[in-house]
Amino acid sequence: MLNRTNSSPTESRSKEWYKSATRWTQLTFAEDDPARYDPEFWIDLFRRTKSNAVCLSAGGYIAYYPSDIPLHYVSKFIGDSDPFGEIVEGARRLGMHVMARVDPHAIHEEAARAHPEWVAVDKDGKPREHWAFPGIYVTDALGSYNRDFTTDVIREIVERYDIDAVFANRWQGHGISYSEENRKRFRDETGFQLPLAADAADPAWQAWAAWRRRILTDLVIHWDETVKSIRPHACFIPNMSGSSLMEFDLSLIQKHCPILFVDHQARRGVEVGWSAGRNGKRIRGTFRDRPVGLITSIGPEEEYRWKDSVQSGEEIKLWIHDGIAQGLFPWFTKFNACVPDRRWVQPVVEAFNLHADIEPWLEGMQPTAEIAVIDPSTTLRHWAPEERHRAEKNDLGFYHALVEARVPFEFLSDQVMTPEGLDRFKLIILANASCLSDAQCAAIDAYVRRGGSVVAAYETSLYDATGARRADFGLAETFGASMTAPARGPVKNTYVALSGDHPLNGGYEGASRIIGGTRLIAVEPKKDASTPFLYVPDFPDLPMEEVYPREEPKGAAVVARDTGHGGRTVYIPWNIGEIFWEVLAPDHGRLIANAVNWALGKDHRVTVEGKGILDIAVHENGEALAVCLVNLTNPMMMKGPLREIFPVGPQRVSVALPEGRNGASARLLVGDQECVCSVANGRVEIGVPSIEAMEVVHLTWN
Repeated sequence: MLNRTNSSPTESRSKEWYKSATRWTQLTFAEDDPARYDPEFWIDLFRRTKSNAVCLSAGGYIAYYPSDIPLHYVSKFIGDSDPFGEIVEGARRLGMHVMARVDPHAIHEEAARAHPEWVAVDKDGKPREHWAFPGIYVTDALGSYNRDFTTDVIREIVERYDIDAVFANRWQGHGISYSEENRKRFRDETGFQLPLAADAADPAWQAWAAWRRRILTDLVIHWDETVKSIRPHACFIPNMSGSSLMEFDLSLIQKHCPILFVDHQARRGVEVGWSAGRNGKRIRGTFRDRPVGLITSIGPEEEYRWKDSVQSGEEIKLWIHDGIAQGLFPWFTKFNACVPDRRWVQPVVEAFNLHADIEPWLEGMQPTAEIAVIDPSTTLRHWAPEERHRAEKNDLGFYHALVEARVPFEFLSDQVMTPEGLDRFKLIILANASCLSDAQCAAIDAYVRRGGSVVAAYETSLYDATGARRADFGLAETFGASMTAPARGPVKNTYVALSGDHPLNGGYEGASRIIGGTRLIAVEPKKDASTPFLYVPDFPDLPMEEVYPREEPKGAAVVARDTGHGGRTVYIPWNIGEIFWEVLAPDHGRLIANAVNWALGKDHRVTVEGKGILDIAVHENGEALAVCLVNLTNPMMMKGPLREIFPVGPQRVSVALPEGRNGASARLLVGDQECVCSVANGRVEIGVPSIEAMEVVHLTWN
C-alpha cells in the first residue's frame, strides 16, 4: 500500500492557498475504478490542462481509501490499493492543491439496518429508498448521520492525507424527512407540524425553510471547525449553486467559505450559453471579494442523466469561456475515471490553456459595470428550490434582453444593498423583486435620492419580506406610480399602444401598438411622470371576426420620470421579463433596452458595435481595462448542445477615457496581437477584425 500522506497534519500551509487554485480538475470515481483506471492518464492530464488544483472522490457513500470507520462502505474493488491517496500524491508532486470530495446523500443497506435513524422517511413513515438505485437509502441531512458519521469521515480523511479542503456534494438533503425525531424537534422548536408540501404562503413551510437553514448553517460551521482543528490552513467547502446561497446566513459564508463554486455544469433543454456566466455573477453579486469557480461537465446536463457521456467540444468550450469572461475560474468534472470516449480531452485542454494565457493579464482586475440587476434573494426564498427557475423567468428575460442589446452589467444581491454597494452603479434593475423588506425599499429610495436610476417591472416591492401583500408598492415614490388594482391574468391577446414622443417608444416606426403582457397591474402615475405606452383595453381573440379593439388606449403601461435628483426611473407594470423569456418577441427586448438606455441618462461607458450575439464583460483596475467578448452566435443558440460557432466581425469597441487619461494602448489577448487605438470625443476606439469563440480587448491607459 502507498504511504498515505506526504506531511504531518500540522504542516504549515498558507491559509490563502485558494488564491492560486484557479484551474480545477474534478475526478469522481465509480466503484470499479480502482481495478480499472489508469492514474498516469490523469496525472498527465493535470499537466496538459495546466490544472493547479484537483477535487477528488474520497468517501461518504463509498470510500476510495482504506477507511477504518465502521459502516463506512469501502469500494469492493480497492484490494490493497489506495486510489485516493495515489492521486493526492501525484497532484502534490505537481505542486497542485487538493480538495477531498465526500457525498453523504445515500448509504448502503447494512448501514441503514444498523442505524435506521440515519435514513430519510417519507410522508407515510417509510424509509426512503434511493430514487435511482434501489437497495440503497437516502440519508436524513438534518440528523445524526451528517452530524456524527459524516464528521467522522471528514476527520479521518483530513488526518490521513495532505489536503487543503473538503468538498461536500449533495449534503443538503432531498426534501423533508418525516422521521419521528424530526417531527418532534420541529414541533418543539417552532410549534408547527412538518409541512406536507412546498407552499410559500404556508407559515409552516416558512418555518421549515428557516429551521433547515439554521441546521445546515450549524453543520457547515461544525465541519469547517473539524477540518481546521486538524489542519489550520484548510477549510470545508459546501457545494452551493448561485440560488442556494440564499439558503444560508451571509455571515457563515463570509467567515467559513473563502472560495465558492457554481454547480451549474452545462446547458439543460432550452437554455442559453450565457447561463454559465450568470451563475457566477449571482455569487459575486453577494460576495464580490470571493474567487468563484464554474463547475463544467463534459457531458450534457439533462434530466435523463447521461452522466458518463461526452457533449460537443464547442459546447464544452463555450461554457468555460463564458465563465472566464464573467470572472469565474474553470473547473471541469469527469464521472468515472475510465475514459471510453476521449473526445472531451482536447477541448478541455484548449479552454484551460486559454485561461492560463489570459489569467496574468486579468490578475488584479475586478469585473465592473455601470448597471446592476438586483438578484431577488428575498423573493426567491419563498420558492422551493425546484420551483425557482419558474420564479426567475422575469430575471431571465431581462438578462437576455441586455445580452442582445450588448449592455455590460453585473448582479447585486438584495441582501447587500448598502449605500457603498448600490453607489457602484448608475442604474439598478428590478425585474420582479416582488418581496422586499421596508429596509430594502428604503435603501433603494435613498439610492434614488442620491442620483441613482431604476428600471423596475411587474410586482416589484408589492410584498414585504414575509410575502404579505402591501396596499401599494413599497417603492411607489420611486416608481412615480401607485397601484389601483392588483395583477390580473393570465390574459390573452393583449397590447400596449405607443403614446406621445418619448425615447422609450423609439424604434417602432410603422407601429402604433406592440404585444402586451399576460399579467397586468393597473397603476395611477404621479403628475410628474410620462406614460410612453398605454394599455389597449381587452378585446376577444375569437371568433376572428371579433378580433378588434372596442376602446381607445387608456391606463399607464409604462411610467417614466426624471427624479429631480439627477437620475431617472422606469416602471413597467406587467410581466415583460417573463413574456420576453417565453416568447422572445423583439419588441419586448427593444422596450427593455430602451428603458435601460434612457434611464442611464448618458452614453454607456463601454459599447460594442457589430453583427452577432455577444456576451460582454468588463474587468478593470486603476491602470488597465479589459473587455471580454464571448461569441454566442451559432445555429442552435437557444438549444444545446452547440454544434459550431459562427465567427463574427468586424466589431468596434468604444470605451470612455477615464478622467486624466488621454489615450491607451491595446492588445487582443486571444488573437495575441497589438491593435490600433484611435481617440475621439473622449473615447478610445478599437477595431476587432473577427471573433471566433472569444476575444479579450486589453487596454492600458496612457
